[in-house]
This record gives sequence, C-alpha cells and structure tokens, in this order.
Amino acid sequence: MSAQSDSFASAPTNTSASAPANTSAFTETWQLAKTAKSSNGGMVASQHYAASRVGARVLAEGGNAVDAAIATSLMIGTVEPWMSGLGGGGFMLYREQKTNTVHSVDFGMKAPSMLDPADYPLAAGQDDDLFGWPSVQDNRNVLGPSSIAVPSYLAGISAAAGRFATKPLADLITPAVESAHAGFPVDWYATLKIAAAAPVLSQFAASASAYLPGGFVPAGEWGGPLPSISLGNLASTLERLRDAGAEDFYQGEIAQSIANDCRALGSKLSAQDLANYQPVISVADQSGYRNATVYTAPGLTAGPTLQDALQRIERSNWQPGTEDDADTYLCYANALQDAYTHRLLTLGDLDDTAAPGCTTHITVVDSQGNMVSLTQTLLSVFGSKVMLPQSGILMNNGIMWFDPRDNKPNSMAPGKRPLSNMCPTLFSTEDGSHYALGASGGRRIMPAVMQLLSMVVDQKMDINSAMHKGRIDVSGAPQVCVDSQLDKQVAKRLTEASHNVTVVPNGVYPAMYACPNIIGRSPEGINTGAAFVASPWSEVALQHNSD
Repeated sequence: MSAQSDSFASAPTNTSASAPANTSAFTETWQLAKTAKSSNGGMVASQHYAASRVGARVLAEGGNAVDAAIATSLMIGTVEPWMSGLGGGGFMLYREQKTNTVHSVDFGMKAPSMLDPADYPLAAGQDDDLFGWPSVQDNRNVLGPSSIAVPSYLAGISAAAGRFATKPLADLITPAVESAHAGFPVDWYATLKIAAAAPVLSQFAASASAYLPGGFVPAGEWGGPLPSISLGNLASTLERLRDAGAEDFYQGEIAQSIANDCRALGSKLSAQDLANYQPVISVADQSGYRNATVYTAPGLTAGPTLQDALQRIERSNWQPGTEDDADTYLCYANALQDAYTHRLLTLGDLDDTAAPGCTTHITVVDSQGNMVSLTQTLLSVFGSKVMLPQSGILMNNGIMWFDPRDNKPNSMAPGKRPLSNMCPTLFSTEDGSHYALGASGGRRIMPAVMQLLSMVVDQKMDINSAMHKGRIDVSGAPQVCVDSQLDKQVAKRLTEASHNVTVVPNGVYPAMYACPNIIGRSPEGINTGAAFVASPWSEVALQHNSD
C-alpha cells in the first residue's frame, strides 16, 4: 500500500486584490490550491482525474511507467477530447532507472505529401489562435480540412509500447474503449470549453452532431444529473484498434476510412501519408544547467529553446538566492525574450524529407523509479474542429505550426515537419533526485517548464511551493504577462526595464499561462507529484496496490 503525505505548508492563494492598476479586466477572486502528494509507490499526474486514475491502476496491476503513461494518454483522449487524441501527435521522454538512460519517442506531425503552399495565401492581419502568424486567407492553416497534418499519435505510443512497455497495447487501450462507450459527461467546465468553440464546431457536420446535439451547447440543469454525449464513432474505432492493432490506423480499415473522409472533406491527407509515417526513437538531448542535468526531446520541439533560455540565465548576473523576486523575474523575462527571438528566426525543418531524431501533459513515475514525461496535442482547442464521420476521430490542425510566409526556416512544404512547442522534460539534481515535468499551452509551455525547473534547481523550492508560486509568461510576443499573485514590485521592475507588462491572474478561464504538472523522486525513493493548480480536473493519482 502506498503512503500519502499531505504535510506541506499552506499554498499561496490566487487573488488579484493587490494587483497593480493595469490588471486585466477579468479576475477570479476564489482561492485556488491543490496540495502536492507524496508516496513511496508510483503516481500519475495528468490534466484529468479519470485518466490519472487509470494510469495509477495500471501501476497497481504491475505495469511500469510507460504502461501507465500510455493507458493514461489513451484515456485522456476520451475525457479531455479537445486537447489530444487519435488525430494528434506528441513527444515522450522515458527515463529507464536500471540503465539511467533517457529515451525520446518523437511522434510529431508532418504535412501531407500533397500539400501545396500556394493554397495558403496571406491575408491582412494576424491569426487569432495560438501563434500570431500573419493571417492566411479563410484561416485555411488554422481551421477545417486544409489545416490537418498527418496524425502521428498512435504510431508514437505504439512504438513506445513495443519498445518499453510490459503490457500489450490492447490491454492499455481497453479503459479508453470503455470510457468512450460510456459517453462523455458534460460538467460546467466541459460546457465552457464546448461553448467557446461552438461557432466553429457548428461549421462541420460530424463535429456539430457530437458536440452540439440538437444545435445547442450541452449543459446540465441546475440541480440535475450531468448530461452525457456520444463522441461520434470514436468508441467503435478504439474497439477496432484494440482488436486489430495500431497498424490498422495506418494501413488497414481505419486508415482507409480516414483517407476517404479527408478526401471527401477536401483535405490533402492521403492513405499513403498514413502508411509512410514513422516515429523516431532515439536518445534524448542532454545538457547541463548549474549542477543539474537536463534532458529534452531532440529536434523540432521547444527543447532546444529551453536549453538556450537556461544557458542565458546561467550567463546572466543573477545569482540564485541573493536577489529579490523582482530581479528573479526580470532575469527570467530577459532570457525568455532572447531565446524566443532566436527560436523564431532560426529554427525549423530545413530538410523537407526528415527531421532530427491546446495540448495535454502527463508525468509518471513507477515504484522502481522509471519516469515518463509525455506531451500530446491536437494543437488548437478541438484541433481543426473537424471530426471524421466514419471514425469519430477529431483531427489536428498541425499546419498552423508552420510559418505561412515563404523562405523561413519553419515555412510549410509537402511532407515537412513543423516546429512544435511541446517541451517534455526530465532533469536530475546533484543530490540524486530526479524530476519529470511538462505542460500544455502552446508557446507558453516552455516558459512554464523553465521557471519550474529554475525554482527547483536555483531556489531549492519543494514541488508544492514551486507549483503554487506565481509565474510570468514571455513567449515570443512583445507582451509579458505577470501573475497577479506576485508582488507588485515584479511588474514595476519589468516595466522599468522596458518590458510591455500586463498583470493577469493564472486562473481557470481564459488560460493566460501554461498548465504544467511535475513529479519528483528523492534519493530515498519517495515520489512527490503536483498537478496544475487552476484546473478543476487535473489530479495526481497514487498507485494503491491493495485496490
């Protein structure tokens, strides 16, 4: 039986009562806290409690960290379907305790082989989604069939299962099958998410049928039971994958249905694109920061930019433990701003045939100390907003990752991989502790990961304190967001240093900051995990061997 400890100091509250005058017009006055959990057994942190609990059950049944991560990731596609699922992609890091080796599984998306950049002419203004690229006519790179990239998720987790898991993929997919058959319960948070996307979901027949039954946003009655909706034919598709195997998604019956639906809807995604997709398993990138060792996913992720930002902090005049919060966050802001400038000017897939070896994040540790950091995504909330009629698969809008301008490192091209913002990370400190962390949130992911890592390494914070500490966001735009719970001197100091500052709470909605989770393992084998504080659904679930 795992032992749980809640002996942590009370968490800081999320309030805007002392925020400077330039606080954003929205605020949340409730006090938010989500205490970290500790255990000598395994644990799973994710953005949905049902998915975390499935992973913890897999650990209790003898599965390792990869088994639990895969079961959690499949399950979360049925309970947080707008963030990730079969129609998306992702990246995984796996630390093998016995060999102390960190492996990377790259299952990032790529453009269809028949993609034509001429189909995406620029328009006036900027897109209104995650990245602020120059606008494309009719939002073709952001919305609808023309925004769909090759879905790579299942190829990645299948490869990870074949290489590192101890249980058959069919066993790991079964909880997701059962969840999809049971239907999707719509609580207030789900109603909010669906309502925010309703105008665009309504443009696509299968999406509207699933998420807007009767033409309306599903919502429970006051004091009544939660309504439940069916996610199209997703349950049958998951059942088929359980019985026929993951290869059916890329070369079988499901592959053909995906290709047929995409062709009928006007997407360039073909059966050949599916058949040709291959994930890449390699050794993770390794770098040093202070006395810590940091592992990131190689290639077209935010990993190289995280390493860049950390190196800029290390080269700066800021010394951990000797400065006040204002100086700390000024150092963070400067490092992030310079690292993002370098990233957006220089990084991309310059080889159109291969890449070096809305989103959700999952972290797992098992009782043996194996760790997983897994980030998966549809990209935008509800991805392309297109659900495929035959399979019930909600498809990504991965084409939005490309810079729509010509002759840039990250410009779009047939068969090319885009530059991704995912940043699954593992790191080890000099005392022998190991950590897994990551986040969802587009370009906001890496700044959150960098600050949490620095809080642990530089400021010697425990996980509970770090997760409740206010953060800033600097992610490529001129604006610097400052959490309203931080001392007002932080915003003042950043403004004096010529940063364009907006003070805004790290609240439930809208999401102005990334949504991280983190697990750490002490040299004595005690695991501690924390989930994103402001989410009503996120949870760290513990392995209970007696269940």
